Amino acid sequence: MAVLHALKALGVKLAIDDFGTGYSSLSYLRQFPIDTLKIDQSFVRDIVTVHGDATIASAVIGMGNSLKLRVSAEGVETREQLAFLQAEHCEEGQGFYFSPAVDAAAFAELLSATSTAYLVN
Repeated sequence: MAVLHALKALGVKLAIDDFGTGYSSLSYLRQFPIDTLKIDQSFVRDIVTVHGDATIASAVIGMGNSLKLRVSAEGVETREQLAFLQAEHCEEGQGFYFSPAVDAAAFAELLSATSTAYLVN
């Protein structure tokens, strides 16, 4: 806990990755000085076809937004997933819909080639 607070004091932004799976806990939202919740791809994958996944993703987005945290969705692969996330006010996304995984040089080229962010930013 002390290390996280020290990192935060240095200006480091902290995220809870794969939120909603494994050992993630709602208590982390008030204990840790985090900036971002990352919705696990297991909830994003079937977000437009499985009501439970859509409900969980909406709840995480709403909770994160209410707590003034950034919310990022992992595993965005389709336009329909992106549209759902945008409608729910998810700020960020990552996944093959935007780009396959790339090395550092290709990433720098990708950044210089575009001036727009993929979701809301």
